Amino acid sequence: MRKCTITSILLLLCLLFLLPDQGRKLQANADGDSDLPVDPPKVEEKIGAVPNGLSTDSDVAKREAESMSRRTLRSNAEKFEFQAEVSRLMDIIINSLYSNKDIFLRELISNASDALDKIRFLSLTDKEILGEGDNTKLDIQIKLDKENKIISIRDRGIGMTKEDLIKNLGTIAKSGTSAFVEKMQTSGDLNLIGQFGVGFYSVYLVADYVEVISKHNDDKQHVWESKADGAFAISEDTWNEPLGRGTEIRLHLSDGAQEYLDEFKLKELVKKYSEFINFPIYLWASKEVDEEVPADEEDSSDEDDTDETKSDEEGEEEDAEKEEDEKKPKTKTVKKTTYEWELLNDVKAIWLRNPKEVTEEEYTKFYRSLAKDFSDEKPLAWSHFTAEGDVEFKALLFVPPKAPHDLYESYYNSNKSNLKLYVRRVFISDEFDELLPKYLNFLRGLVDSDTLPLNVSREMLQQHSSLKTIKKKLIRKALDMIRKLADEDPDESNDKDKTDIEESSDSNEKKGQYMKFWNEFGKSIKLGIIEDATNRNRLAKLLRFETTKSDGKLTSLDQYISRMKSGQKDIFYITGASKEQLEKSPFLERLTKKNYEVILFTDPVDEYLMQYLMDYEDKKFQNVSKEGLKIEKDSKDKELKESFKELTKWWKGALASENIDDVKISNRLADTPCVVVTSKYGWSANMERIMQSQTLSDASKQAYMRGKRVLEINPRHPIIKQLCELVVKDPEDESVKQTAQLMYQTALMESGFMLSDPKDFASRIYSSVKTSLNISPDVTVEEEDDVEEAETESETKEAESSSHTEDRPKDYDDDVNDEL
Repeated sequence: MRKCTITSILLLLCLLFLLPDQGRKLQANADGDSDLPVDPPKVEEKIGAVPNGLSTDSDVAKREAESMSRRTLRSNAEKFEFQAEVSRLMDIIINSLYSNKDIFLRELISNASDALDKIRFLSLTDKEILGEGDNTKLDIQIKLDKENKIISIRDRGIGMTKEDLIKNLGTIAKSGTSAFVEKMQTSGDLNLIGQFGVGFYSVYLVADYVEVISKHNDDKQHVWESKADGAFAISEDTWNEPLGRGTEIRLHLSDGAQEYLDEFKLKELVKKYSEFINFPIYLWASKEVDEEVPADEEDSSDEDDTDETKSDEEGEEEDAEKEEDEKKPKTKTVKKTTYEWELLNDVKAIWLRNPKEVTEEEYTKFYRSLAKDFSDEKPLAWSHFTAEGDVEFKALLFVPPKAPHDLYESYYNSNKSNLKLYVRRVFISDEFDELLPKYLNFLRGLVDSDTLPLNVSREMLQQHSSLKTIKKKLIRKALDMIRKLADEDPDESNDKDKTDIEESSDSNEKKGQYMKFWNEFGKSIKLGIIEDATNRNRLAKLLRFETTKSDGKLTSLDQYISRMKSGQKDIFYITGASKEQLEKSPFLERLTKKNYEVILFTDPVDEYLMQYLMDYEDKKFQNVSKEGLKIEKDSKDKELKESFKELTKWWKGALASENIDDVKISNRLADTPCVVVTSKYGWSANMERIMQSQTLSDASKQAYMRGKRVLEINPRHPIIKQLCELVVKDPEDESVKQTAQLMYQTALMESGFMLSDPKDFASRIYSSVKTSLNISPDVTVEEEDDVEEAETESETKEAESSSHTEDRPKDYDDDVNDEL
């Protein structure tokens, strides 16, 4: 009976103990269902943590160590369960949503910044809200506890009350939460992290136990703790250091996240993601310093031993010095590790300022920090602007002074972008090219938008119409920046404008800047003309090239048009391997004689460029190495065609096997007897050479793109005249046919084509040389004498004699030497 009574009493006590706690749970859940706002403050606005420094009081340190070493919820804390949607969301975030664990630090720093922003905003109307002393310092501090594997992030922001901790870290507003989780699980369409405040839960990517210590001006200091197992606990904080105001988050790192205990790793993450946060970010970092300490007796005895080994003279000289040194206390220098707060974000977000207030030195310093370029050279140009309208953003673009060595090596295979995307000064990504096209990927800079929609992980942008708007504005501003660079360069101006520009004070600094830009990034402008049809005309204005009249200087299309002859309708150009080769080209003979200017394109990409750049300012482009060239008409053209009609017909027949489409009278030659041109829409000789040099080229497919070849002859050349007479006399003469064949092959080679049969061409040349030297074509090469057998016999005899010499005894050789 007594045993049953004792058991009943124990059960009753247990029930009495559990009922109040269960009641509190039910009450909290009921309050969460009834009192939760439709759109609660997001976590980013409430969470934050950064103190001025942790106390070094021994009792406080002991209490903190005891607290930090815990990885279980405190038994005396008030227990709660996560809202069902939060549990589902946390499971998604931890297991599948975030692809990059590094972003947890970005999220926490962003939350801390939001909390500091809020208290600063409130202090504008109530200065007493900041308090006194350290509470007025608005910064963010990060501290590592490597022994206990803890990262601590602390701020003195607005802080959270007990109710804030429950609502913001344990529940999410019911309005839209279920729909959000449902949408994420079914379609993966993730929108607006800030609307739901789920950034905080990224802490569980690296931690298996989290403490949030927070103090609001209107409440006591409380501790929120959870292991992400469906429950969390809140208790009044009586053991940690008083925060004064703000929040401290302690992450007890899981076994797979020990890399974040490395100071260098944390510095790297802050520099990458949070470099431009408005508030200073400090890290409690280690530092080695040299310190003088008293020398040990053993060290001094060792010194005495070494002194004994020295010479007597040296000893005498040092006796006086030793006596003086002995009077001083002996010390030695040792390395000592100290800790201090290190500022991680000393570069200011100058893009938020008015461009008129930012100096050139500030732009240069910011560029070097952004591009990690610490050379002495300044960026060639920059554009700092604010875009307003449907999508608002601020942007800052730079043209680097030099191109990376691998800029074009992996042009179409690389997705790397030098443009960083920020949202409210928090770095999002630089691994997508939706903001700038590839041909502008040499630009450095950033875009910061407060209105850009983001997905939950903040790692990628959705396909949103605002992206297209941003891209369009960025391209226009980038091209305007480059055009301005050209306009302000005195070397780029027309003679009429040079006087005005030279009067400006900074003309010397800007002189030659566009030439430098073109030498580094000119190929990008050409690629832009190929790829960007919308901005093709804008890009064409930025083109630079040499011409037959530019005297080695670069010129533009506008300058070329201003120098065109009256009546000239086309813009003449020619492509080739080098300027020297093109200047000697037979295609330029008559054009140069008639004082026409011809553009010289020597870059392989120019061949592709001119397939897309068909006209400019109502002027058509004409390749002078292709058919259809129109120059001034000659009154004798019809007579010449008629008089050489028989020759052109005969020559076409003689070249039937050479894939010649026609033989015509030329209007482009002056001193050369003949030349080979291609059809208007086929490949030029230079293009054929480029395609044949491709590693994976296919000769069978290239045959479809080769233009039909036309042999153009110069009716005024004596060779052509003589050949015409010979054909009229005897069209079946083999020597005339050989001459015609040789002339065609020579013209083919001079026009830039590759010979299909170099051996045949060489044979015809040698035959021609024989004729010029009066050597009979039947004479053969003199044969070599047959001396193989004689050489073999002599070699055999030499081998035998040498073998006999080796077989002779050594004494025999000595005797012979004595006799000699």
